[in-house]
Amino acid sequence: MATQADVRRIARALPGTVEEPGRFAFALPVKDKLKGYAWVWLERLAPKKARVPNPKVLAIRVANLGEKDLMLKSDPVRFFTEPHYNGYPAVLLHLPTMRVPELRGLLRDAWRCAGGREPAPAPPAGRRATTASKKRVASKRSDVG
Repeated sequence: MATQADVRRIARALPGTVEEPGRFAFALPVKDKLKGYAWVWLERLAPKKARVPNPKVLAIRVANLGEKDLMLKSDPVRFFTEPHYNGYPAVLLHLPTMRVPELRGLLRDAWRCAGGREPAPAPPAGRRATTASKKRVASKRSDVG
């Protein structure tokens, strides 16, 4: 069972991640703005009342609306949405239904959707990267979402 503590630990380990002050939300700086990739769901408990944080539900960014639909259909117990997110590439997930390794993968995918990039591997100590290895690294970067 995953918790907010797990979310925070995993998200903070992703390069460039910023935890937004005053709320449980994680983002990447992109062109002088923060682009969120995971945040606590603000649930509306009553019409025309303010939304309140639900610590057992996390909203995560997905690549596109097609991926969102696939996730919602694949496991409606774990993933859901609400009208507020119609037309927006994000799903809501029930944290208590997630195992930590699954959550780690979902957060890494969400981080990539927000613009996260894996650092290039360093060449072995005492050796310079060859032109061929530089091309492989560039190729791998272009393959990452």
